[in-house]
Amino acid sequence: MTLVREPGATGLAVLAEIWREGRAAQLSLEARGPVEASAARVRAAAQGEVPVYGINTGFGKLASVRISPADTETLQRNLILSHCCGVGEALEPATTRLMMALKLLSLGRGASGVRWEICALIEGMLARSVTPVIPAQGSVGASGDLAPLAHLAAVMIGEGVAELDGERLPGGAALARAGLSPVVLGPKEGLALINGTQFSTACALAALFEAERMLRAAIVTASLSTDAIMGSTQPLEAEIHALRGHAGQIDVAAAMRALMAGSAIRESHREGDTRVQDPYCIRCQPQVAGAALDLLRFAARTLEIEANAVTDNPLVIGAGIISGGNFHAEPVAFAADQIALALAEIGAIAQRRVALMVDPTLSFDLPPFLTPAPGLNSGFMIAEVTTAALMSENKHLANPCSTDSTPTSANQEDHVSMAAHGARRLGRMNANLAVILGVEALCAAQGVEARAPLVTSAPLRAAMGALRAVVPALGADRYMAPDLEAAAGLVRNDALARAAGVEVGL
Repeated sequence: MTLVREPGATGLAVLAEIWREGRAAQLSLEARGPVEASAARVRAAAQGEVPVYGINTGFGKLASVRISPADTETLQRNLILSHCCGVGEALEPATTRLMMALKLLSLGRGASGVRWEICALIEGMLARSVTPVIPAQGSVGASGDLAPLAHLAAVMIGEGVAELDGERLPGGAALARAGLSPVVLGPKEGLALINGTQFSTACALAALFEAERMLRAAIVTASLSTDAIMGSTQPLEAEIHALRGHAGQIDVAAAMRALMAGSAIRESHREGDTRVQDPYCIRCQPQVAGAALDLLRFAARTLEIEANAVTDNPLVIGAGIISGGNFHAEPVAFAADQIALALAEIGAIAQRRVALMVDPTLSFDLPPFLTPAPGLNSGFMIAEVTTAALMSENKHLANPCSTDSTPTSANQEDHVSMAAHGARRLGRMNANLAVILGVEALCAAQGVEARAPLVTSAPLRAAMGALRAVVPALGADRYMAPDLEAAAGLVRNDALARAAGVEVGL
């Protein structure tokens, strides 16, 4: 199915669908008129005597060098080939396709000066699954994501490398096999293709979509952990959170109240419990996860705007062609740093709950390391250590990237955003967090089962059922790695949240 989009008005749900389900994207036909009009203005400028950056001049520090009309096509082709300097592992195909869709949306705004033919080729590549191989390293996030986007443009001119039907092929061969033809780039078209934030934005969006699932899973695992250690639900009362007023905190507390309502475990210790207060990792989950949710929502708004933005340079505005700096990815870098902070803190507080449950001095009479035969068996002892390692790794990864900068291109591009690797690191952080939350789910389920014949609430029993369908309860010690992988998979595919009916989102 192809999604027909109006440039400037594409929401996160559609972008998530493109990323998760591999949908193709196509511009609405209403976009064609403005696109062609801007292309005509660029063609006229290329023939004129007035220097216009990137149209009849060189690039970057070489902007003062005039280029003759006869060399326009060579100028654009050379730009693409010279900028194909990406290194490292290839970007995942799903994120590459999202990047292509974002570039299409940007060009479709009619301010980039490209012909409709350029947009049509990107549409064709998406529809026929020609996916350029994009080395993931090499962008500093200004002047746009030059190197990675050059690898996209290279395939469009018949160069580079692309994947098609599970096979890597030279770009021209991949286009031919798909029944598509490469383009010869006209004035500014190469520059329009590589000047922009679409690589950084696609990576940040992919991480955001995963982070939303992490947040939902954390609401479930925290609720299970609270019942496992026979914690209080009093800190979830609505009045507490209304008095503070933060929307994320209010939403997380409400979701946890709904999840824990009807728990026989909770009802069993409302009276006579000698404990006055639970540790912060239990008591303050709404405050911590809620703050993380607020950060994710703020980042979501930033990235939704950026996904619909025109971020190349110069721009065709009215009758003029104006140089600016929309290619600077500082908003994306800030959003990526915010997502990183949220992921690190969701994991940090979850890890403390894991540590709480395996410690017999803190778990309110759960067996040591949650094994029925401690001593002979180690139970979840080293699973907890793994969560500590991943938590610490995520803390280091959460250090800001946006505060770093270095001058490039002979000091012409003297402040950069570092949005590209700021966004890319989030994939690793999400993977780490999924394991932390998966281990918390395993420990909490084991703890809740140890409270038998008392049972938890219906929604949490449903979540435990989804978990137990892939990972049985731990009796004697066994090879643990597959259990951790399976539990992390339930977090990443939203299965725990779906089973429990948690719908908190961006």
